[in-house]
Amino acid sequence: MAKPAQGAKYRGSIHDFPGFDPNQDAEALYTAMKGFGSDKEAILDIITSRSNRQRQEVCQSYKSLYGKDLMADLKSEISGDLARLILGLMMPPAHYDAKQLKKAMEGAGTDEKALIEILATRTNAEIRAINEAYKEDYHKSLEDAISSDTSGHFRRILISLATGNREEGGENLDQAREDAQVAAEILEIADTPSGDKTSLETRFMTILCTRSYPHLRRVFQEFIKMTNYDVEHTIKKEMSGDVRDAFVAIVQSVKNMPLFFADKLYKSMKGAGTDEKTLTRIMVSRSEIDLLNIRREFIEKYDKSLHQAIEGDTSGDFLKALLALCGGED
Repeated sequence: MAKPAQGAKYRGSIHDFPGFDPNQDAEALYTAMKGFGSDKEAILDIITSRSNRQRQEVCQSYKSLYGKDLMADLKSEISGDLARLILGLMMPPAHYDAKQLKKAMEGAGTDEKALIEILATRTNAEIRAINEAYKEDYHKSLEDAISSDTSGHFRRILISLATGNREEGGENLDQAREDAQVAAEILEIADTPSGDKTSLETRFMTILCTRSYPHLRRVFQEFIKMTNYDVEHTIKKEMSGDVRDAFVAIVQSVKNMPLFFADKLYKSMKGAGTDEKTLTRIMVSRSEIDLLNIRREFIEKYDKSLHQAIEGDTSGDFLKALLALCGGED
């Protein structure tokens, strides 16, 4: 599929449920969890077919009808992968992303891939909401958390992305040529007249982290004209580690964000074992944004539908819930 043109619509698989009645849903969930054992089917059916906004209303109704916290009740009834998915769907998106970032930085190791995936793909408005949610939920700024958990150039990239300060305008051709020249110099294709590697690296970071998407698309085109190389391929070849991964993620998102997520979903299910965390995080966070576009990119690239991939790789209620989010077979 051709890239969606600027302004072409990204479409999620989950929408507002028509004829929605939060009290009715709250009652049905209460009944499903009453007594010994729970009716998981009923819980799944309701939660996967409502939009996030509607789920928040159900939480309110549940509290006013029963004086209880729906999230806490769900937590005591479901566990494992299914719980991670269902409780994720119940959280407002910014709080969900904040939690995923917190989890990625918890404990001994850091999950750099999760940090990159979230910070490199969210809009300015989404990033700002995540910052607020992070502070509210963890009483610490996201920037401080990133600062104490990462280091070096990688830390600077993440902190820059976490400001949510990307330009929103169109392209500027002269600027794009200049930006492409910086990219060519840092990626060692062009001669470096200035010879100062560090300041070039910083300029390259500034370009990738703060220029608008339409402008960066132009920069990548100019880069090809100038060098006969693709910028993504060159970054993969010339750079290494987390810095490379972060830059590649930004470039891929700018080129085609649904394809970026389709690749991540494919990798989460490839080979032995499933990376349920990544699979869940993407299905939950993209369900109302561009999951239909992701599905289209998935089948086009991998010759099987996302639906088939999920069916072949998961089972039980977790599988049912994922397929409900997926929203159909292609």
